[in-house]
Amino acid sequence: MSSESVDPGHGHSPAAWTAVTIMLVAFVIGTAAFFFELAWLVWASAGLVVVGLLVGWIMARAGYGSDATSGH
Repeated sequence: MSSESVDPGHGHSPAAWTAVTIMLVAFVIGTAAFFFELAWLVWASAGLVVVGLLVGWIMARAGYGSDATSGH
């Protein structure tokens, strides 16, 4: 039995960590804003989730993603 495995990264990269951190902060802000009935801040946090996705994608394309996510 071979113990060799090919690990595609599964998001263990600076791009993934940055994107997930931005989106996690956005969800926390959005949840608090929803609780305090601040609709504008809920929508702003939804926009921040999109920013997190874009930052992660841009960083992955710039070479900071794992090999599986950067397209190499």
